[in-house]
Amino acid sequence: MELTQVVYSLDLVGVGVFAISGALAAAERRLDILGFLLFGTVTGIGGGTLRDLLLHTGEVFWIGDTAYLWMCVAAGVATWFLAHLFVSLHRVLLWADALGLALFSVLGTQKALAFDAPVLVAIGMGMMTATFGSLIRDGLLGRPPVLLEPDIYVTAAALGAVSYVALDAQPWGQQIALPAAVAAAFALRAAAILFDLRLPKYQPKSSD
Repeated sequence: MELTQVVYSLDLVGVGVFAISGALAAAERRLDILGFLLFGTVTGIGGGTLRDLLLHTGEVFWIGDTAYLWMCVAAGVATWFLAHLFVSLHRVLLWADALGLALFSVLGTQKALAFDAPVLVAIGMGMMTATFGSLIRDGLLGRPPVLLEPDIYVTAAALGAVSYVALDAQPWGQQIALPAAVAAAFALRAAAILFDLRLPKYQPKSSD
């Protein structure tokens, strides 16, 4: 299988995983089937849509290829029928979101580099691709955004983006850049979930 086909397949998987996380959030709120489809779709394609608009790619990815929309629909419908099988929807949502975060932080960075974005911009685009869909999902549900939770989230996306840029810049690292960067982002997010890892909070100095 050619690399471009692998990347395309991973991109579809990433959309599907994020769409499932959106549909699971709808399940937590006990919404109807249309709610599942809505939250699955905006979560699945939200970050990539903003990325493509800012990069001026010429065509937003899901308009040129409706397979992404069908993936969101399939994820929403599947979650509608299967969500009741999970003992803890919140726990499953966390892990689905973690996998989507890892995939999109790297794929978003890769696409930005393909459009000749500067390295710093490409890293930002990777982080945006990985987090914006979740931000829309949580905003529509009226709950605190997951990226503002105290445990590590955005940092994991940044690690994935930076790891990809660093490895892709080395001739010996180009073949492993994508899987290694995805693994790094997922490992950090997984560690944050399992061990409650947090970055230190800002503590204002006392005026005394």
